[in-house]
Amino acid sequence: MPETPELLASQRELASQLVECLTRRHYTLALAESCTAGLVADMVAQVSGASAVLWGSFVCYSPDAKQRMLGIDGELLRQYGLVSRETVRAMAVCALEKAGVSIAAAVTGIAGPLGDGSDTPVGTVWIAVAQRGLVQEQQLHLEGTRAEVRMKAAAAVLEGLLNAI
Repeated sequence: MPETPELLASQRELASQLVECLTRRHYTLALAESCTAGLVADMVAQVSGASAVLWGSFVCYSPDAKQRMLGIDGELLRQYGLVSRETVRAMAVCALEKAGVSIAAAVTGIAGPLGDGSDTPVGTVWIAVAQRGLVQEQQLHLEGTRAEVRMKAAAAVLEGLLNAI
C-alpha cells in the first residue's frame, strides 16, 4: 500500500491500544464497514489477543448490503444518502444490536477518486460509535489517494473507539 511507514505504525499502535482496552474492560466489538471494506477489522485482527474481543465486521459496501445484512430501512438510505450522519448512526446501532456486543463502530464515506453522483465531496467520511443508550457520530474531510482516505478513515474509527471507551 502507498501509505507511509509512520502512518502504518500509528495504526498498529491504535489497534493494539484498542485490543488492550477492550480486553481490560471485558468488552466485545462489532464493526459495520462501508468505504473501509474490512480494513478496520483487519487492523484489529492483526493484534494478538483480538479473538477475545472482536466479534466480527459487517462489510456493507452497497445499499443492498446495508439493508440486508444490517436491516437498515431503504427509505432512510434514500432520504439521507449513503454518506450521512443518519446512515452511519443506523449502521452502528444495527451492528450493536445484531451482534449483541458491548460496543460497535461504523464507517461510511467516499474514498474517491470519483464521487457517488451526489453533492457529497470526495473524502467525506462519517464514523459512529454505539454503546447501549449512546451513539457518537463524527464527520471527517480526508485528503489523499483512495488508499490513503480508506486508511485514514480506518485509523479514525480506531481513535473514535478509544475515545468512546
